[in-house]
Amino acid sequence: MIDVLQALWPLFVLIVTGFYMQKHGFPGREFWPGAERFNYFVLFPALLFKSLASAPLDNPALPRLLVAVALALAACCVGLLIARRVHAWPAARFGVMLQGTLRFNTYLGLAAIGGFFGKEGLLLAAVMLALLVPTVNVLSVLALSAGCHTSAKSLLRPIAKNPLILACAAGALLNLSGIEIKWGADRLLALLAASSLPLGLLCVGAALKPGELRGELKALLANSLSRLLLVPAVAFACAVLLGLPANERAILVLFFALPTAPTAYVLTRQLGGDAHLMAGIITLQTLLSALSLMLVLILLG
Repeated sequence: MIDVLQALWPLFVLIVTGFYMQKHGFPGREFWPGAERFNYFVLFPALLFKSLASAPLDNPALPRLLVAVALALAACCVGLLIARRVHAWPAARFGVMLQGTLRFNTYLGLAAIGGFFGKEGLLLAAVMLALLVPTVNVLSVLALSAGCHTSAKSLLRPIAKNPLILACAAGALLNLSGIEIKWGADRLLALLAASSLPLGLLCVGAALKPGELRGELKALLANSLSRLLLVPAVAFACAVLLGLPANERAILVLFFALPTAPTAYVLTRQLGGDAHLMAGIITLQTLLSALSLMLVLILLG
């Protein structure tokens, strides 16, 4: 338990620090949008590219890991579709519930995995991201657009332009080509990558909106508990079913135990979803994850 606390408390200190910095206007209100964009388009892609370029693509457990990811996503989607039918959710609400259940806070996830599993864990996590990022983005857009005319072009354009997806694809291609990163480029990527996660966690804190927790308490709690406890249990069952080794199993479950991504709020607003509910889910899940992640990691041993 002490090891879990030592790995997690610095991450949440950064999140809380970002919240209070934004609340008190330091270093300025205009700082956060720019910092988030710079991280999203430059620093974080550098981290993913570097990780994928050196990821162990010959790991014999890798195919089973990716199948487990796909199986866990499919099981969660089936559950969400059943819930939608039972509750008769419109697209504006269904899209929020789906994002609250399937999207994940990548900054927090990679920081936690790096703290527990080191470089090897980050490499495996980057491979998982290559599958998760495009899949979850497509599902989120489809859910928010359900019942509307959505062309393949309008759906694929943002996916094809997503810097995280492009970085994953470029890193994987470089890895498969056998070309090594030399001439100081590896050092540059390492510096950029090292800056990404601390800045990302500060931005997560700055994006929290405690005022949005008023109202819809039942929906907020149901979605948050499903995401933080039920979804990782589904991932664990898939990992056991496919016989994943201990480390791969733990990384898979940890990723599926993460709170949803703050960027879900932006997509929800762009596509006319229930932004108030989405902001509340992001905030509550991030706050509760300080306890739920510790519980999941302790149960994983």
